[in-house]
Amino acid sequence: MARPRHIDSKLVTKARQAVTVTTSVEQLRAAQAVLLPAVIGATLEQTAAILGVSRASVPRLQRRFRQTRKPSSSRPRWGGRRRALLSFEDEAKFLAPWEAQAKDAGLLVLSPIRAALSQQLGRPVAASVVWRLLARHGWRKVAPDTRHPKSDPAAQEAWKKNSRKCWRPC
Repeated sequence: MARPRHIDSKLVTKARQAVTVTTSVEQLRAAQAVLLPAVIGATLEQTAAILGVSRASVPRLQRRFRQTRKPSSSRPRWGGRRRALLSFEDEAKFLAPWEAQAKDAGLLVLSPIRAALSQQLGRPVAASVVWRLLARHGWRKVAPDTRHPKSDPAAQEAWKKNSRKCWRPC
């Protein structure tokens, strides 16, 4: 059996006032999410259908109305790095010595960066973590040239002219 709903009368009066005064759609929806179950006894599914939101959004709207009187101004955003190993500033400090090496040599190898990051964090990290870290700070993988700098086009053409036309399996 479901838990009985407790509806605070002060909250209902504040929701009624908010419906008459509000100018934003988010505030109106949050107030209606409180009023509909309290006044007409609507279920979460019915309230969601009336408001045009999902069933899971109705308790969020109610909570938002309870916590603040202006839901749109302090609305929490769903994005962000929730499982960050380091903050953005700590990552920048970690990459500072590698940046100097990259400017001097022009080439970095991923494995020493990965080992240093593992040592700093105290746990092993995947190579993809390091690639994402570098991409987050604007570093990119520079692709090599399509030809070798010491290649000899004349020797390549001579080999093409003198090679056998018909290849046979060995």
